[in-house]
Amino acid sequence: MAVELTWYGHATWMISTGEHKILLDPFFDDSPTAPIKAAEAEADFILVSHGHFDHIADAASIANRTGAPVYAVYEIANWLSANHGVENANGMNIGGAVDLPFGKVKMVPAIHSSGLPDGSYGGVAAGFLLKVGDTKLYFACDTALFSDMQLIGAVGLDAAVLPIGDLFTMGPEDSVTAVDLLKPKAVLPSHYNTWPPIEQDAEAWSKLVQSRTKAKPIVLAVGESYSVQ
Repeated sequence: MAVELTWYGHATWMISTGEHKILLDPFFDDSPTAPIKAAEAEADFILVSHGHFDHIADAASIANRTGAPVYAVYEIANWLSANHGVENANGMNIGGAVDLPFGKVKMVPAIHSSGLPDGSYGGVAAGFLLKVGDTKLYFACDTALFSDMQLIGAVGLDAAVLPIGDLFTMGPEDSVTAVDLLKPKAVLPSHYNTWPPIEQDAEAWSKLVQSRTKAKPIVLAVGESYSVQ
């Protein structure tokens, strides 16, 4: 099963299986880098990693328009349902997994905060481990470096998506250490160059990955896609 990853800027990703479209952390209308608006976004399933506005801003509008079910930590799912009328918001928690038509989604730890845009408690931040057919993908989402990434990578990752922006997440140096722990076949950078405080040189990061790890770095322009081999 071919799996294609499309970067919509910041930390918003589309995972396309050919039959299904899985949208991660939808942030379009207020993003200075997104190539489309929320009204144009497609989704069969929506994953939300945590409650910060730059990850959840357009989740409700897209879910309500498309009917796509949302999967998020329990507190966020409840908030989307109670405050934004999302009818199919499904709560999960760290370590839990769910079988879906395209494969399996497991919620894994992330070290980050998770307040919701209105100040409500958003539970804990998370990352996602996806199995689509035989393809295994890890989205670290917003996180610091942590040693248990080695356990996440033990499943044998075809690709990992890691934040490199620094300040709010791990930066380039720590992300390269994460690559060494995870040992994915390919790694893609995320959560950078949206605003000046998280500007990074992705090509310099790519060279670090090449020199210090065995992973293949894939740097996408906003709107570009990568087919996971």
